[in-house]
Amino acid sequence: MVCGKIGPHAKLLINNTQGKDKDNSFRDTKNRTMYKPRLLLCCLAIFFGSNLNGQYLQEKGLGIINLERHQFTINLFAPGFRYELGLLRNVSASTSFSPAFVNYREGYTFGYSWHVRLRYYHNIRKRLDINKNVVGNSANYFAAAQSIFWEPIQIVENMPNTKDWSFSFYGAVYGVQRTFRKGLNINAEVGYGYIRGDGLLDGHGPLVHITFGWVLTKRRKKPEFQFDVD
Repeated sequence: MVCGKIGPHAKLLINNTQGKDKDNSFRDTKNRTMYKPRLLLCCLAIFFGSNLNGQYLQEKGLGIINLERHQFTINLFAPGFRYELGLLRNVSASTSFSPAFVNYREGYTFGYSWHVRLRYYHNIRKRLDINKNVVGNSANYFAAAQSIFWEPIQIVENMPNTKDWSFSFYGAVYGVQRTFRKGLNINAEVGYGYIRGDGLLDGHGPLVHITFGWVLTKRRKKPEFQFDVD
C-alpha cells in the first residue's frame, strides 16, 4: 500500500464533492419542509372552496335570507350609531361609534370608541323553532372585533397621566342583539383580546359593550328564512 500526502487539487475535488452532497441534502430537506405547508394550504383552499360553494347553493343565489340587508341604529342614551350590513346567510359586518369599557394592565376606561365587527349569528334556526322573533337580526353571535379608544373622548378612566393616549383592541366577542317590533334595539357583547397602546403599554384584557338604540331602517315584516334540509 502506498501512502502519501493528498495534493491540493485532490483536496479541492473532495471539498467540492462534500459541498455538493451537503447542498443536495439541504435542498431535499428544504423541499420536504416547504411541501407540507403547500399541501396544507391546498387542503384549506379545497375545504373553504367547497364550503362556500355549498353555501351558495343553499342560499339559491347571493340574496340575504336570514339577515337584514341594511340596518341603521341610533343610540338612545348617548350620542352614537351603528350600521350593520348583511353579507351572507348568517354573517354580517358592522361599524359603530358608542361608549364601551376596557380594563387591562394600565388601568380601565369607559368612553367613546370606534367599533368594527364581523359577526356570525349561530342560533337563528333555534329561535325560529321555538317561535322567537328574529327580525332585525335578533339572535346571538360570535364576532371578530376591533375597537379604538381615544383619551379626549373618554368619560371615566384611570389611565396614566399621559396626554393624547389611544389604544386599539383586537380580539373576539360574544354578543346578543334584540330588535323589537316598534324599533327598540338592544345590543350587548363581552369579549377578550390584545390591546396595542399608543402612549400606553401593550397588554390584554376584557371589553364590555352595551347599547340601547332605535332602528331607523325598514325591517322585513315576513322574512323568508331557509336552512339545510335535515
